[in-house]
Amino acid sequence: MVIPSIFVPEDWSFTFFEGLNRHPASIFKDRTVAELGCGNGWISIAIAEKWLPLKVYGLDINPRAVKISWINLYLNALDEKGQPIFDAEKKTLLDRVEFHESDLLAYCRDNDIQLERIVGCIPQILNPNPDAMSRMITENASEEFLYSLSNYCALQGFVEDQFGLGLIARAVEEGISVIKPMGIMIFNMGGRPGQGVCKRLFERRGFRITKLWQTKILQAADTDISALVEIEKNSPHRFEFFMGLSGDQPICARTAWAYGKAGGRISHALSVYSCQLLQPNQVKTIFDFLKSGFQEISSSLDLSFQDESVADEKIPFLAYLASILKDSAYFPYEPPAGSLRFRNLIAGFMKTYHHVPLSAGNVVIFPSRAVAIENALRLFSPRLAIVDEHLTRHLPRQWLTSLNIDTRVNGAGDDVLTVIEAPSQSDLMMELIKKLKPQVVVTGMAHFEAVTSSAFVHLLDVTREIGSRLFLDISDHFELSSLPSSNGVLKYLAGNSLPSHAAIVCGLVKNQVYTDLEVAFVISEEEAIFKALSKTVELLEGKTAPISQYYYGCLFHELLAFQLADRHLPAQRECDKSASSREIIGFSSSAISVLNNAELSIDQTDNSSLIHMDVDEIFLPTPISVKAAIFESFSRQNMSESEIDVSTSIKQFVESNYGFPIENNSDFTYADSALTLFNKMVLCCIQEGGTLCFPVGTNGNYVHSAKFLKAKVVNIPTKSEEGFKLTENGLNQVLNNVKNPWVYISGPTISPTGLIYDQKEIENLLTACAKFGARVIIDTSFSGLEFDYEGWSGWNLEGVLSRLCGSNNPSFSVCLLGGLSPMMLTDALKFGFLVLNQPPLIELFHSFSGLSRPHSTVKYAIKKLLGLRERKSGDMWDAVTRQIKDLRSRSKRLKETLENCGWDVLECHAGVSVVAKPTLYMSKTIQVKNAIDYVVKLDDSNIREAILKATGLCINSSSWTGIPGYCRFTIALDESEFQKALDCIAEFKRIACSS
Repeated sequence: MVIPSIFVPEDWSFTFFEGLNRHPASIFKDRTVAELGCGNGWISIAIAEKWLPLKVYGLDINPRAVKISWINLYLNALDEKGQPIFDAEKKTLLDRVEFHESDLLAYCRDNDIQLERIVGCIPQILNPNPDAMSRMITENASEEFLYSLSNYCALQGFVEDQFGLGLIARAVEEGISVIKPMGIMIFNMGGRPGQGVCKRLFERRGFRITKLWQTKILQAADTDISALVEIEKNSPHRFEFFMGLSGDQPICARTAWAYGKAGGRISHALSVYSCQLLQPNQVKTIFDFLKSGFQEISSSLDLSFQDESVADEKIPFLAYLASILKDSAYFPYEPPAGSLRFRNLIAGFMKTYHHVPLSAGNVVIFPSRAVAIENALRLFSPRLAIVDEHLTRHLPRQWLTSLNIDTRVNGAGDDVLTVIEAPSQSDLMMELIKKLKPQVVVTGMAHFEAVTSSAFVHLLDVTREIGSRLFLDISDHFELSSLPSSNGVLKYLAGNSLPSHAAIVCGLVKNQVYTDLEVAFVISEEEAIFKALSKTVELLEGKTAPISQYYYGCLFHELLAFQLADRHLPAQRECDKSASSREIIGFSSSAISVLNNAELSIDQTDNSSLIHMDVDEIFLPTPISVKAAIFESFSRQNMSESEIDVSTSIKQFVESNYGFPIENNSDFTYADSALTLFNKMVLCCIQEGGTLCFPVGTNGNYVHSAKFLKAKVVNIPTKSEEGFKLTENGLNQVLNNVKNPWVYISGPTISPTGLIYDQKEIENLLTACAKFGARVIIDTSFSGLEFDYEGWSGWNLEGVLSRLCGSNNPSFSVCLLGGLSPMMLTDALKFGFLVLNQPPLIELFHSFSGLSRPHSTVKYAIKKLLGLRERKSGDMWDAVTRQIKDLRSRSKRLKETLENCGWDVLECHAGVSVVAKPTLYMSKTIQVKNAIDYVVKLDDSNIREAILKATGLCINSSSWTGIPGYCRFTIALDESEFQKALDCIAEFKRIACSS
């Protein structure tokens, strides 16, 4: 039975059923099936009668079609006498088939029905009335409207809408959530958009497709294809029609339209596609994430890969990233040594595949191999190092041009690090080591030497004998594979512990998807080396980008997931008992001084309940737009250079936020963090013989990193009555006695005090600096969250800099350093920028290579987010506005709690930190019950440790803030963690007052 408001079975549905017939008989047997757009129900009934499925759900949005389908079901389920017709399994069609009104798969989703087969013959024509789907569908709707509803589809919000495939795209994505992992979807596809477009609809969503059947059908005479002609006019795409049923040469929509207007009949291909998910569980996770508020980025998703090995890497990573972004409000604290999970995975891989019994405490993560090598050399500061020639290209040029190689004269050239390039062939390298007797050797191994351990053993012996530190690079021979080839170094470590003078360096770059995405790790079995390297990461890099660790962590996890854990007993290894005939170089004196005195983040892996108010990170909720940009950047394929070129966006950002002048010769450099770029500027200062001038009350990480790099540092006094701000008078007094001054200014927001330099104040400071020809580093990386400062309208530096740079002192220059995390809540995206305007300084800066640069995915996401911010609309702008209000509230709550607990608080107006003085506690003696024998008389140097031991709260003391007596508290915590921190402050008062 049919009525006017539903389809009459015709070529579309007949072809579709022929395609279903191409499958073997087992395709539907005992399966749960749904048919989308069942019309009068004939296909659902035919499937049930021919293949005996467990259940067929016939679904249609047209309520009248559902009623007619039920009538047709009864007409076929009963004989002429009204008695049920039983099949071979003693069931009737009434047992096997149900019909329900449903917008695509809504009925199955709402009733939690999991399907094994989804079939659909769905229309592909754009609705002339896009509002049709939003109308109220009632039994009183006209026959014409209900027929239109069945025959056309509105815009669905998919990229395929432009080809009339939006409804099928939505059906496929809905199907992913309800189909079982080994399930199959079968759809009829009109070939007008072209076979490539039809196939891509499925492939980019992670399906493997099979074309079951293809024929040609005549285009309905009443179908207007002028919309397709318009699409061709405005895009390079060409649709695919044929002249009549016998034509085999495709013609475009414009030609087909003209031919049809002239009385000709046009046809198009009609294909039946069977599709199955390649990696069903992971793809389900990805689409579950997209449905949770990220549907707008689904058009960027591309899970089609010519090489299955690429799919095997990328799809699991996208699924993992999707689960992290969906389930985590913010990115949690990770120690500077690297994500504990990632380090455990590396250790697990070494243990499982190479039988090397390592732990996370033997592995330190770096942004890249080049960074790891440079940081290690700075840690030891040898007067002479021999470095494999292919590992020197990212080292500072000054190290490669120095000729001070006499290591036998004590005190000669203590601060001059000389690097000699050496061939990687081991016999030549050995000869060079024996002759020059370097203090540090960094080398790789030729492929033929890396297969066995003999060359490595020889290298260990030679370096031990002459007292050299050895860093061996195995990057070229390390395989992330379930069948890794023989590796002589790891073979040796399976039977022998790594000698204390040696460490292994490995850069991970061998992935199938993101060829320029790198992360590196260093292995050492010497605890002192592990700790020192971890601290150099914090001092010089901040941290390694978390998402890079996520990516390689996924690869390690996939290689370990199928293995039975702890199947083998731990390897029995020989300990290295050989002693060097010479004293081996230790850490440099400057490194020892800084590492002993620098107040770095507290990392106690055995206590996960620590509350971190002592790190320069933001743990505020990550906006949906930031999560979307991160996911889209990794899901995209073949990004163009223009999509990842952030320079125009950064120029606009710098000009609109700070009025910083951009000139034709301005140089923009990007890195994983502002701290990394700052440290390169410190090296420029040292190279020019400058003195780095810090105001008292400067972010401690910057001060300690400058000292680690052996910069000459001078403190500029500040006063409590001026909020510990840098002033023109203070500058004049210090710069008058400093040669070649370099002045560091944190602003507009000052870290850590949270005060602000207004326009007049920064103009006065720059004027003073220009008078003495100082080079100025303005660090904006803590700015963008100004919340409580009357009349604050930002900076405009263009006028003052135009006036000052035209002065008679040519050495005066101003560079702008920044990051985007505070003002865009993008702490997961490590990104810093530096703007230089003076050509000699630009040339000097670029002589210090080895920067850990942001990956193309980061630049894509940052560019997109900068565009959103510039428009000052949408989720991101709302989220930042909301967080600024929350930070204002938190600063007041923290101030109230601290003052109630005996602290003197410096009221802040911006940023994410507050400084306060523990006046009540000075000279009090306290005893902490949960810390054995911990009794201490409190002063500003030990109060940090006392609060930690008593409550688990981590703060910074005055040795970090540089302000006598004042501690630092960060407030950019998750709300529950922030409340715990307030409780800890109150608890400490209770403990101190009861002692």
